[in-house]
Parts: sequence; structure tokens; C-alpha cells
Amino acid sequence: MSDFLEILKYVIPSLVVFLTAYAILKKFLDKEEKKLRYEYNLKSEQFTIPIRLQAYERIILLLERISPESLLLRVNKKGMNSRQLQNELLSEIRTEFDHNLSQQIYISPQAWNVVQNAKSNLIKIINVSASSVNPDSPSMNLSKAILDNIMEAEESPVETAKDHLKKEIRELF
Repeated sequence: MSDFLEILKYVIPSLVVFLTAYAILKKFLDKEEKKLRYEYNLKSEQFTIPIRLQAYERIILLLERISPESLLLRVNKKGMNSRQLQNELLSEIRTEFDHNLSQQIYISPQAWNVVQNAKSNLIKIINVSASSVNPDSPSMNLSKAILDNIMEAEESPVETAKDHLKKEIRELF
């Protein structure tokens, strides 16, 4: 029994020292891991924030390019009838949208939904306006109908989307 007590006199302090060293070392390694993770996230943000800002810029540009005022000035040509103008407007919207599809990776899902809704609502306004105009009438009649429908709406779908994107950009910083 005295041999057992003698062994315990050496083992217990050694065990206490071992557990203390283990706890201190574990705490140190956990702090180092958190520090490395923080530095990695910081470097990652320094890389991704400019890309995300560029994506928001491109989406704002997309919205500007598909805004009715911009579209009508760019697409409407002398001698077009309403049907031709409608087809050109819809084609231009789809082309612009398809050109910027990859930007959805860098913006929030809510922002992308707002952009998709703006596109859909704009197409709806163009189609509703076209249905109220004779297809063979001059394109100016369709242009006027589209602008009238936009004015009757409480807010332009494009402006709503731009406001949402601007709000999200402010929240990034």
C-alpha cells in the first residue's frame, strides 16, 4: 500500500501538469485557428467585394438599358410598325438579360428576384400596350402606349429594382 501511495505522489502531480499543459495548448491552438480563419475571411472579402460591386454595377446598367425610355430611343426606328417595335423591344430585353445572367452569382437571391420581376413586369407592360394598339399602326403609337402605361403605374418596375439594388449596396458597407 505504501508503494501505491508513493506512485500516486508522482503520478497525480504529473497528471495535473499534463492536463494543465493540454488545456493551455488547446486554448492557444483554438485562438490561432480563429485568427487564421479571420485573416482568410478578410482576404477573401478584399477579393470578392470589388467583384460583387462590379456585378451590382452591371445589373444597374442592365436595368438602365432595359428601361422603357432607353429602349424606345435605342430600338425605335423610322418606318417600323407597332408589331415590329414590340418584337424588337422584347428581343432587346431578352438579349440584355441573357448577357448578364452570370451576375446572379454575385448578388443576393432577393436582388436577383427583383431584377427578374422587373424584366417580367416590363415585358408584361409592353405586351399589354401592344394589345391596345393596332399591330400595323406606326411604332410611335406603341411607344406612346408603353409610356402611358408606365406613367399610370405607381412606380416603374425598373426603378423599383434599382432602388432595391442601391439599398443592398449601402448595406454592404
